[in-house]
Amino acid sequence: MANKENTNISSNWYHKPTATLSEVRFQIHGEQYRLDRKLLAAKSGKFAILLKDHKNEELAYPFKNMPGDSTTFELVVNFCYGQELNLTAANVVPLICLAFYLDMTEDHCKGSLLNKALCFFHSNVLPNWNGAIKAFQTTEHHFEDATHLGLVDSCLESLLSKARLNPRLLGEPFKKPTHSDNGVSTKNGEYRTNARKKLFAPNQQRPSEALTSLSLRLYDLIISKMVQNGVQPEYIAASLFKYAKKWANVNATGEAIKGCKEVIETVEKLLPNEAEVLPCKLLFEMLQSAIVFHASPSCRYGLETRIGKQLNEAAVEDLLIPSQGYAAEMQFDTACVKRILKNFYANYTSSDNAGMVKVAELIEDFLATIARDVNLTKDSFISLSAVSVATSIETKRYSDGVYRAINIYLEKHSYLTEAEKEEVCQGLDCSRLSQEACTHAAQNRLLPLRVVVQALFASQLHLRDVIATRVEDSDNGSRKEESSIVVSEVSDEARIEMEHRVIELENECDRMKRQIEGGAAKEKRNSKWKALKRKLGCISSSDAYTDCQVKKKVHPRNGA
Repeated sequence: MANKENTNISSNWYHKPTATLSEVRFQIHGEQYRLDRKLLAAKSGKFAILLKDHKNEELAYPFKNMPGDSTTFELVVNFCYGQELNLTAANVVPLICLAFYLDMTEDHCKGSLLNKALCFFHSNVLPNWNGAIKAFQTTEHHFEDATHLGLVDSCLESLLSKARLNPRLLGEPFKKPTHSDNGVSTKNGEYRTNARKKLFAPNQQRPSEALTSLSLRLYDLIISKMVQNGVQPEYIAASLFKYAKKWANVNATGEAIKGCKEVIETVEKLLPNEAEVLPCKLLFEMLQSAIVFHASPSCRYGLETRIGKQLNEAAVEDLLIPSQGYAAEMQFDTACVKRILKNFYANYTSSDNAGMVKVAELIEDFLATIARDVNLTKDSFISLSAVSVATSIETKRYSDGVYRAINIYLEKHSYLTEAEKEEVCQGLDCSRLSQEACTHAAQNRLLPLRVVVQALFASQLHLRDVIATRVEDSDNGSRKEESSIVVSEVSDEARIEMEHRVIELENECDRMKRQIEGGAAKEKRNSKWKALKRKLGCISSSDAYTDCQVKKKVHPRNGA
């Protein structure tokens, strides 16, 4: 008679009407079993040795390291009693490990449980994508045994071969694949599977079971193998991002944070080196997760480098990376943005400067956005504005965007001294401003006096350039009537007025310099500046330029 104690199972073989065979009682995984001695010994080499040495009814041998669980052992009992086995992709790996542990091999008994389970594994599980993933997932809890028996390598090889034939099993990439042999491009640029290939491709599975369900250790193994064996990088990158999105939850707390940190670091390590396998926006999402979870410096550097290679795809919102300081510090991580910029310039090799112009505009908009942060330090702003100015010069563009950001910064940081305002504006060259920007700067009460003087001179130069251009057009016989009107109405009057304003400004500056040197009071100096600006007509508010949009033109004297 065979009987299982303390369970709800009531199969016929558990309740025999007579007890003609000897029984043995033992405990496995917290469950009490009373089973037939001869049946166990006939099917299991390990039980045969144990029962030979233990003649009494109860077997006291401790089964501490036995693979599987009580459900797995019940499959062993079923096999010993000749019952039908219900093998699946989810239970076959632990059953193989348990059968090997119990020495249920062909050497002990023909038609052994180990042989039967291995046949099912190779013929019914591995040929199927979903089955192979489920079986591979179960190796996590029996990793050493499964590795020793070759089950881990078999799953890896099976998944790899299928991914190489059909990389869409990893999920659709975020970018259009470079290889068109497996699909066709639609009118809107999307990528779909070739209908003829899909119709006639045998045993093609849909990616219903994703690799993202695997533990980090197993996921690392399979993705590393795919990277080494040439699976298309855009598909690998898509799978990696989805894995990070699933397992690196930014709302994690406590011990879960450590796991999220490991996920981000592993995903970054596995990301293919090819450029643009992921959109820039998704790379920024991963970078922010790495910052939140305090990932290693090498992880952050790797993501920043990848972003830098395709920064021309980014938007201002992507650059607004929250600062992780605990005190009242800057709202955004400007140091990180500077590192990304450095990577962009270091890796930009295109002869077309369109990408450079795009990044220049991006940084100008970013600078104007963060200028509103009252905690943004002067040095951080100056450092970023210097980069923006240098880019404007390199791309032969006006510096109107930089001026707009400076104006916003001075307005939001009204506590700055005159000397500090000079520092903020030190990189601004008024000769590189458009006529509209120069006009505004000449009337901007927030700017230090030096910049106002420069703006006035720049305005005069702009005016002279316009006059010279129109006179040249007149000499060439074009627009004669218009040019004569411009020269007569604009040239003489505007030039005389500008010269008078410049002379008056120079005289006022000399008087102020003498007063400062003679120890004049600060209040008196401030009043002189205000009087000077009133004389120049600088009475309009600087707010008018805060959000004005000046077209970014090529500087007329810089080769446009």
